[in-house]
Amino acid sequence: MRASTNIHHKDSFLDNIAKQLGRPRRTQIEQPVWKNQPQLDLLKDVTENQLIELLKEQAEKIHTEVVFASIETLPSVLDRILEHLQSKSIVSWDDKRLEEFGLPLFFEGAIFKGLDVHIWDPAIGQKNIEFAEKADIGITFSDITLAESASVVLLSDKGKARSVSLLPKIHVAIIPKSSIVPRMTQAMQHIKRLEEQGRKPSCINIISGPSNSADIEMNLVVGVHGPLKAIYIIIDDA
Repeated sequence: MRASTNIHHKDSFLDNIAKQLGRPRRTQIEQPVWKNQPQLDLLKDVTENQLIELLKEQAEKIHTEVVFASIETLPSVLDRILEHLQSKSIVSWDDKRLEEFGLPLFFEGAIFKGLDVHIWDPAIGQKNIEFAEKADIGITFSDITLAESASVVLLSDKGKARSVSLLPKIHVAIIPKSSIVPRMTQAMQHIKRLEEQGRKPSCINIISGPSNSADIEMNLVVGVHGPLKAIYIIIDDA
């Protein structure tokens, strides 16, 4: 049982600190406005095609495969990936973009071929995690994609659990072109806007390729803390 904690004399303590600093006690924090903000200028003039090339180059450095598809060709691209990897099971986010990108029909086809398919269902709790632990493929959608580091930003929600990207052997991240931004600067601006709208995600996951660790004698080991392989599918969603 967690013990309750009472804070005594908080106001007098803070009032005394403010007095020692020679200013009134502040009750609100004002965000500073910096004269120089170089983070806003980096990569600000690059085109969409240049961002994609930067993303591809960085993905290669982090051992991540990048393929391209349209909304129409996405099911066939996924079919080829599953066949090539000899996958037998899939776990996927329950995301509105499944319908937008025509994936329910793809899942029906996969089931017809004998694959186990599970769409994350908050109502069944732990059973989702048990399936994800055994799944060959985990399918998510990138909410924001950082070209500079080839990172996908996944904003967790009821049907968008982080286990889908962490537990299966292979993580397939579907990246709408509209989600690609230059770097972390733009991602934080987007998340701040969501917060101002009262749309805070339960968790923010920033993932760069497969699980990599070189903690022991600087020897790179893949798959220690997550998927052995990552595949990015860039979708032209214009």
